[in-house]
Amino acid sequence: MLGQGAHVALALTLFLPLLCHKAAAIEVPQDPKILQDLKQPPTIVKQSVKDYIVDPRDNIIIECEAKGNPVPTFSWRRNGKYFNIGKDPRVTMRKRSGTLEIGFRNGGRPEDYEGEYQCFANNDFGVALSNKILLRVSKAPLWPKEVLQPVVVTEGAPLVLPCNPPPGLPPPFTFWMNSAMTPIPQDKRVSMGLNGDLYFSNVLAQDAHTDYSCNARFLFTHTIQQKNPFTLKVQTNEPYNETSFNATDPYGGRKVAESTPTFLSPSGSESSKMVLRGEELLLECIAAGLPTPTVKWFKKGGDLPGEKVKLENYNKTLKIISVSEEDAGEYLCMANSQLGSIRHTIFVQVKAAPFWLDKPTDLVLSPDENGRLVCRANGNPKPNIQWMINGLPIDSAPPNPSRQVLGDTIIFRSVQMGSSAVYQCNASNQHGYLLANAFVNVLDMPPRMLGPKNQLIKVIENNRTFLDCPFFGSPLPELRWFKNGQGSGLDGGQYRVYINGTLEIKRARPEDEGTYTCVASSILGKAESQVRLEVKEPTRIVRAPEHHSAIRGSSARFDCKVKSDPSLAITVAWTKDDKPLSLGWRLRKDDESLTIPNVNEGDEGTYTCTAKSEIDQDSASARLTVLEEASLNPSLSSALPPDRPDPPTDLDLSDPAARSVRLTWIPGKEHRSPITEFLVQFEEDHWEPGRWQDLATYPGDLNTVILQLAPFVNYQFRVIAINSVGRSKPSRPSPRYKTSGAAPDAIPRGLRGWGSKKDNMEITWEPLLDLERNGPNLHYNVWWRRNDVEEEWSSVTTAKSKHIVQNTETYVPYEIKIQARNEFGAGPESNVVIGYSGEDKPTDAPTDVQVSKVDSTKANIQWKPVDPDSIQGEFKEYRLYYWRESSLVPGLVVSKEKKTRGFYSTSAEPSGILTDLVPYSKYKMFMVVANSRFEGPPSNTMEFTTKEGVPDAPRFFRINRRTFDTIYLDWDKPLEPNGILIGYQLRYQTVNGSSTVQPQIQTFPPNKTDFTLQLPDRSTRYKFYLSALTQVGAGEVYAEESPHFNEAYIDQVDIATQGWFIGLMCAIALIILILLIVCFIKRSRGGKYPGAGCLTGFAKFLVRDKKDLPLDPVDHKDQDGSFDYQNENENSSDEDNKPLQGSQTSLDGNVKESDDSLVDYGEGGDGQFNEDGSFIGQYTVKKDKDETEGNESSEATSPVNAIYSLA
Repeated sequence: MLGQGAHVALALTLFLPLLCHKAAAIEVPQDPKILQDLKQPPTIVKQSVKDYIVDPRDNIIIECEAKGNPVPTFSWRRNGKYFNIGKDPRVTMRKRSGTLEIGFRNGGRPEDYEGEYQCFANNDFGVALSNKILLRVSKAPLWPKEVLQPVVVTEGAPLVLPCNPPPGLPPPFTFWMNSAMTPIPQDKRVSMGLNGDLYFSNVLAQDAHTDYSCNARFLFTHTIQQKNPFTLKVQTNEPYNETSFNATDPYGGRKVAESTPTFLSPSGSESSKMVLRGEELLLECIAAGLPTPTVKWFKKGGDLPGEKVKLENYNKTLKIISVSEEDAGEYLCMANSQLGSIRHTIFVQVKAAPFWLDKPTDLVLSPDENGRLVCRANGNPKPNIQWMINGLPIDSAPPNPSRQVLGDTIIFRSVQMGSSAVYQCNASNQHGYLLANAFVNVLDMPPRMLGPKNQLIKVIENNRTFLDCPFFGSPLPELRWFKNGQGSGLDGGQYRVYINGTLEIKRARPEDEGTYTCVASSILGKAESQVRLEVKEPTRIVRAPEHHSAIRGSSARFDCKVKSDPSLAITVAWTKDDKPLSLGWRLRKDDESLTIPNVNEGDEGTYTCTAKSEIDQDSASARLTVLEEASLNPSLSSALPPDRPDPPTDLDLSDPAARSVRLTWIPGKEHRSPITEFLVQFEEDHWEPGRWQDLATYPGDLNTVILQLAPFVNYQFRVIAINSVGRSKPSRPSPRYKTSGAAPDAIPRGLRGWGSKKDNMEITWEPLLDLERNGPNLHYNVWWRRNDVEEEWSSVTTAKSKHIVQNTETYVPYEIKIQARNEFGAGPESNVVIGYSGEDKPTDAPTDVQVSKVDSTKANIQWKPVDPDSIQGEFKEYRLYYWRESSLVPGLVVSKEKKTRGFYSTSAEPSGILTDLVPYSKYKMFMVVANSRFEGPPSNTMEFTTKEGVPDAPRFFRINRRTFDTIYLDWDKPLEPNGILIGYQLRYQTVNGSSTVQPQIQTFPPNKTDFTLQLPDRSTRYKFYLSALTQVGAGEVYAEESPHFNEAYIDQVDIATQGWFIGLMCAIALIILILLIVCFIKRSRGGKYPGAGCLTGFAKFLVRDKKDLPLDPVDHKDQDGSFDYQNENENSSDEDNKPLQGSQTSLDGNVKESDDSLVDYGEGGDGQFNEDGSFIGQYTVKKDKDETEGNESSEATSPVNAIYSLA
């Protein structure tokens, strides 16, 4: 037949797989926006320890802090009954807290308040319980009065001097001293036992003293009580002479009877010991005998666990820290001497108070969801599990169909709103108990986006990127991603959506740019957020620096050309040997290179160029080697170039000490460059295993050094050799060396106190670095006290780097100091710093705010200050809020955006000047006082108007040239007229003349916004200055210059009026006249061909001269608009046969003869010139052609024809 436990196990086995499939517990993000609106059952966040011992000299403080929404209320039980705090005037409860304070300023005994206390935190959604706190008052009873008779013992016999300290709470710490307050020397023969007694394995004559005194130190009262001293008399068989004592013969040659080993503690051959799991196990064996026995320890059935066992008190005590079940068994201690041995067996039992295997945790569920609470604990004996709900046994709670209790598990099915509660699990056995609170919160909340809106993410092309979209809702929303508002959701391929809402793009491409929208939706609604993705080109060094060898005194150049995305700002930085390069006055850097002039030995090294943008970077390195001039000449030197040294070898450790060790190595080959220094690096295997860090550098002529080390570090070392070329490869690691622990040497840095709330002070500091810990179990002792009143130091010991002092007054100064401590002791205390508790909102507003001396852009502000105590924090400033209510210009719309201006003043009559106001406007303002966190209430609202000012510049000012002789100007009224516009003023003057010209001024009415200016000369250019006018005067000037117009256009129009053109035409006419005169003279003298040579020469002159002239835009063109310019590089014979400029050329390049061609006047068309320039052959005038075709050509009549007709 199955028992009840078997039924439960079977039910869980069948049901839990189904439950796990449907359960969907919600994890609430720690977002302030969510937590502010989240309704939540109470949770205990701070409470006093279960076994709470207090100092009777201090007030009693029993802590109980809880959080929840709504804020919890608190009540207490004492010894299982309701504790009515209101009836006891000595007991108060802190505001918004459950912490009790019991004061004895007006009398009363702390002992009257001993007992068992339990705190209850309650709100609308449940009740949370604290542990049962056993409060006891520390006791330091006096040593009982007693008269101690002298102790007489025979030399060589064992002895026990009892201590029997008075029972204290907590028990005192005992030690033995003499009348000179010097500790009694202890060794293998004489030692103190765990019970405080002083044991002598055998007594020597020199042990005879009259002042063996046991002392008890009580921790809470910091007092030491001393027992009456023992007088020890030692009987000897022979006279004792102190001068005859020596370490090798403590009996001075006297015969003392030897004895076999016996046990002084414990008695008998066996004993037993019970210890709880996690506690410290102490086993003791103290033996008597002469000579003094040696104690050894063994464990039956195996070896002692070397990692956990420590042998103390000269092997008389075996210590195991944090005992576990495998430490149970039989332990054997053996006392040996040359006369024999003796054994004692100790049977060790390990029991266990309850400890957690699976502690219940808070559960947040949506309506109709499933979940479970699990409470599993173990112990010896096995603990009993008991469930409660809101502090009451769950069996007595109203039935809930959605809840089922199955042993250590509670199953929830289809939970509904209103079923939120706090469940308690109590696991107990005869050695102790555990109590855990876990709430079940049934929550419905529409989807919300938690991240920033409209993020911009930049990513390098082909890189992986993540687009975050944190969200929350209950029930848990479904999340989908869309790109550019299109598609059916992104997932798969190069996209991957994670459960937390993050979208992964595995390889970003330019086409992936765009706006991505994540949408979270549930049955309660939906929410969305957008992320803009921009894909950028990578930053690359396309021309990298190259290794370079330079002669001393020459220049060296390293290239570094960068290609990057045009939209990203790039910075290029150079380093030398991994250190920032200081350019100074000698080195020169530009966008693509680094130049080192006048190279010397100090410039040798590795230069690195790093190009960095906001999202990526690239770097490249090259080495500069500086050479003597002879090293470049093969005839002068045949040496190979230097190289890096080989790594050191054969690392050896010696001379170990607490904080140092000697490291020795053999240097490697130098490779033609002497070793200048050695770098020693270390690696430790606890904090950052595998990471090598620099320890120290040493000169290159050393190969053995003493390394200064930190305590409690397991080191290994390696060495790197360095010469002018660079570093060697690291050596092989040395053997490991672990230093012993010590108290911390360092003081925590950055100690400060500040308030995060109005009734607290957060004390924060920078935790010690890993290598500053010096040992395990690092904690910090923190002290604080009010600076403005006399009070005792308060203190706390914590392993964190922050402590919050609660229930402080608002903004009061505190003295703060700190000290680090570890398992080996405490470090030095810090200096006292001043911190402040939190600030609250100022309560008073500035009064009688007034405005005076108002002009167009500024005003004087006066007000009456507030009481400094009402600021409730550090005074920051008087903050003025002001805004432009309206403009006095009719119809002008203004922005009413509020602006602020701060005034710091502690005078009795504060004032300030408000500047940058807009003229001719109506303003409103009010003032508040501000501390570092809050603003106070506003003052009265004031109105004032600014005076009229000069206007802004016109909105635009354009210049257009519509004709050759006029310029058209137009503009628009100013954006801010700053008053009533009465017109515009235009000043202008010429700018293309060398002489100074007085500017001309034109004024216009306010409704005229254009002007046409007649130009006296087409080429004249002007500079214009336009400003708007109010009654105050002219405003900001808008200056413009008339533009340069098309030069070709200007030449076409104005060429006939240019002086150079008129002169040229006169010169041509004069030359023609002279030639005509010469021709007529020659003709009158006679000749075979009258005037022929003259005309021919004149024709050639015209053709060549016209080729050399620039093309005039008004010259006539061919029908296709082109000009016919022949190649001047043809030989002279061809040139004689060319047509004149008046002829036309066909598309195939052949010459189409015109009517005016001189060839037509020869017979056959092939007339040639003689040496004297005359034609060979007779002229044949084609009269018919002249009459019928002389006007066909579209060209002007040839000048040659014109001259011929005149001749």
